[in-house]
Amino acid sequence: MLVHLSVHNYAIVEHLDLELDRGMSVITGETGAGKSIMLDALGLTLGDRADNGVVRPGADKADILATFDLVDIPEASAWLAERDLENDGPCILRRVITSEGRSRGYINGTPCPLGDLKALGELLIDIHSQHEHQSLLKTDTHRRLLDEYAGATDLARQVQLAAQRWRQTRQELERLSNSGDEQRARHQLLSYQLEELENLGLGDNELEDLEQEHKNLTNAETLLGICRQVVEQCSESDSGNVLNALTASLNRLSSVNSSIGALGEASSLLTSAQIQVEEAVGELNRFLDNFDADPSRLQYLEERLDAIYTLARKHRIQPTEVAQMQQKLLDEIETLNANDESIERLSEELSSYARHYQEKARELSDLRHQASGSLASAVEQEIQRLGMPGGRFTIELRPNSSNELLPNGLEQVELLVSANPGQPLKALAKVASGGELSRISLAIQVITAQTSRVPTLVFDEVDVGIGGPTAEIVGQLLRRLGERGQVLTVTHLPQVAAQGHQHLFVHKVRGEDATRTAVSKLSKNHRVEEVARMLGGIDLTKESLAHARKMVVAAKA
Repeated sequence: MLVHLSVHNYAIVEHLDLELDRGMSVITGETGAGKSIMLDALGLTLGDRADNGVVRPGADKADILATFDLVDIPEASAWLAERDLENDGPCILRRVITSEGRSRGYINGTPCPLGDLKALGELLIDIHSQHEHQSLLKTDTHRRLLDEYAGATDLARQVQLAAQRWRQTRQELERLSNSGDEQRARHQLLSYQLEELENLGLGDNELEDLEQEHKNLTNAETLLGICRQVVEQCSESDSGNVLNALTASLNRLSSVNSSIGALGEASSLLTSAQIQVEEAVGELNRFLDNFDADPSRLQYLEERLDAIYTLARKHRIQPTEVAQMQQKLLDEIETLNANDESIERLSEELSSYARHYQEKARELSDLRHQASGSLASAVEQEIQRLGMPGGRFTIELRPNSSNELLPNGLEQVELLVSANPGQPLKALAKVASGGELSRISLAIQVITAQTSRVPTLVFDEVDVGIGGPTAEIVGQLLRRLGERGQVLTVTHLPQVAAQGHQHLFVHKVRGEDATRTAVSKLSKNHRVEEVARMLGGIDLTKESLAHARKMVVAAKA
């Protein structure tokens, strides 16, 4: 509930700190004193729009804080926890508006968008005025009120989650199914390409070996000629060859004194050279003996390489990547096969989610139908007591025509009312009179207060246009509502003011240079005087004071 409201430099309020209690708090004051300013300021902490005109003249900013005790509001505590905004103590909503029109919102000291203030505020306070009924004009609220009255809030959440799971599964299934034809064509192409690669049967390092052999064969004559020339120059030429020259050189050196170190070293090197040349000649001769220059082998190599190069071009890859391409195709085919399995699995899940949804939604629908009659009857009795004799109220449950599994269940819930005898039932949103709508709202809140998730209700002049016995009934209803939670009401009727558990008096304080608004919590005697003023005007008489005291005492009985 709202436990504290602090307002600084807002409109004609210079400074206001107000402690609030459970029960019904009435707010009264002379016309123009600013009774609604407190509620307007409170609305800003709940995300209402504002402009720079709300800043008190001469101030650079307006600063408003609303403090809430969340002990009895688990939904709000959960909302804060989900966003890491929880606080060990009470929850503090703050709104700062500068004279330039800039606005900032805070939740427990953390900057936040106004949308967050509004979302959290809807869990904390429901504000009703003659001109703005923020929740009862929404069919979402109609459904929520009925579900709360029926004790079906948790079940409604289960239905919502079941519909969400079903919708997400269907979207994924449609995505895979819509690509089915394309995937089947892709699978066929990949299988054909894989068969080509398997038929090719390219081995490890085969391409490199083939290219080298092909290069050798295409240069066969040149290669053989060079090899023969080298062999001849090294060992076979009659006019002189390397081995003969080395042998002759070694013979000459051996004929001289071998004790000379340099000559011995030279002789060793020549001997080594002779051995290496002989080995080189041997290698060349073996190459010449084993070299196969068969034209059919060359043709085979060219056909084999052409097949490899053709597949590489087809897949737009380098020839060296052809071997790895086979594994890549296998992986993609496995993925496509997995998609087929996913479609089958998702189809089964979709059917399962649909059965679960239908089961929970039918259970919820039964509870709604059971509760709608008793809730409508109770509200109808209250609106007739509230100066709407012959008024009718019903709750319409319209089956959804859509084949979709909707998160709100099997039916649409809407509150219908007829304010006067003979008039047809209409949607609340189409009720023309703000006063009638406020009283209908009051009647609904009184009936559903025990199950409503909003602990603090604000009524801004809901008694406009009524008086006499009806005004007293309105006061009694508000007091009953306050006994179950917290009610703040701005009123100009003494019958309503007398019913309050606390009485806040709004008045103007005129200084030399400016006028400001102040709020006082009235004592018992001052409260009687204020009710007497509301009954009879500025001049208080014994009769008006006695009447006022009687009204205040009677309210407590």
